[in-house]
Amino acid sequence: MAFITLMLAAAPRAGAQEVALKTNLFYDATLTANIGAEVAVAPRWSIDLSGNLNAWTVGSDKRWKHWMIQPEARYWFCEAIGGHFVGAHLLGGQYNFGGIHLPDFLGSNLSELRHNRFEGWYGGIGVAYGYSWMLSRHWNFEAEIGFGWAYASYNKYPCATCGTRTDKGHHNYVGPTKAALNLVYVF
Repeated sequence: MAFITLMLAAAPRAGAQEVALKTNLFYDATLTANIGAEVAVAPRWSIDLSGNLNAWTVGSDKRWKHWMIQPEARYWFCEAIGGHFVGAHLLGGQYNFGGIHLPDFLGSNLSELRHNRFEGWYGGIGVAYGYSWMLSRHWNFEAEIGFGWAYASYNKYPCATCGTRTDKGHHNYVGPTKAALNLVYVF
């Protein structure tokens, strides 16, 4: 919230159609609380900050808890907060996953999550492309896909609720780092 307040205060040209709040419908579908804010800082530039939190327990033997923050600088091809854009983003957060059946994905052995729990932190960087459709004076719909690198440090536990660590390590991931279908309210 402090960063969003700072963005709003540091954007001297921000007025009508230059500040937006958004929610990512992908996160909403997984019951992950999320919010994003975007401020136009120049005619074709904006700064976006999104964050999410999933602190709920899925079941007694499952863990899918995480939080993430993802700041992004965007260059718009026409004008800020409408049309095509490219962006550069950072990402970081913490996670606690286990007892979940997932297939392997882009070199990440996610099948280990079925019988183990992984807890740790991650950080990364990426680039993105997106488009924002203006639905009305105050509503936009935005689609975005990002690609990049992330580094994760983890502790491994033998089951979703066990407290005895069996291994620790790190993992480098290269692949999608952002996927969003955002419902956007523009001020």
